[in-house]
Amino acid sequence: MNDLNALFSPIEDGADEAATIEAALLCVEAFKDRFNARDLPGMDALLHFPHVILSGENLVIWDDHGQLPASFFDDLTASTGWDRTTYHDKRPILTSPRKVHLVVEYTRDRADGTIASYHSNLWIVTFNNGRWGIKQRSY
Repeated sequence: MNDLNALFSPIEDGADEAATIEAALLCVEAFKDRFNARDLPGMDALLHFPHVILSGENLVIWDDHGQLPASFFDDLTASTGWDRTTYHDKRPILTSPRKVHLVVEYTRDRADGTIASYHSNLWIVTFNNGRWGIKQRSY
């Protein structure tokens, strides 16, 4: 990018902020539904690539679909007792016409209703290539 000022100023496209937030929230909700359905290709379809994950201080970049092993959900269940994920809050904290930063709070729940783990993460959802998708997650 030659114009550094443009880097720090999002393109205005007249988008309605409430509609932008709603679209981002629908994308994140659909991701949870695919996660609970144990649908890896369906989850990938809701991501934008390259997809960025910041886990602690470790930066992981997925260049394309198919980064999770086929055993991902079996491994998660075996190690934690996970049965489903429940969102408790999806709070927009920064919005621009084609990007929404959300704090996503959720639990990973066991079949007996107990909580295996609690998470509060930053997710960035963007609109590109004609669709909303999750571009970055920070854990």
